[in-house]
Amino acid sequence: QVQLVESGGGLVQAGGSLRLSCAASGTFVSINTMAWYRQAPEKQRELVASITGGGTTNYADSVKGRFTISRNKNTSYLQLNNLKPEDTAVYYCNAQVLDTRIRTIGAWGQGTQVTVSS
Repeated sequence: QVQLVESGGGLVQAGGSLRLSCAASGTFVSINTMAWYRQAPEKQRELVASITGGGTTNYADSVKGRFTISRNKNTSYLQLNNLKPEDTAVYYCNAQVLDTRIRTIGAWGQGTQVTVSS
């Protein structure tokens, strides 16, 4: 089983910054793609950023140039700069994990709240 624990959310004024962390633990062989999603009130959950095992990154158009995803072993990070009120959402960590039976498992964190005031 894989556990993902997020941290770093909070309340910040527009233009400010936050750094989110996602630590993976448990029994697995490797982690492939890691990603961050977010879900704002009354909206669908959307992909914000992803990073492959090879380091290739992708971003939603709405956050390009402002957010940066990175990874250090089994921990992913999302640097949120120049935050806007429309970035307010619960942010969720996601990971595609290869388990000990060589099966791919999708894992989710519990979510961390990011609130941006105008």
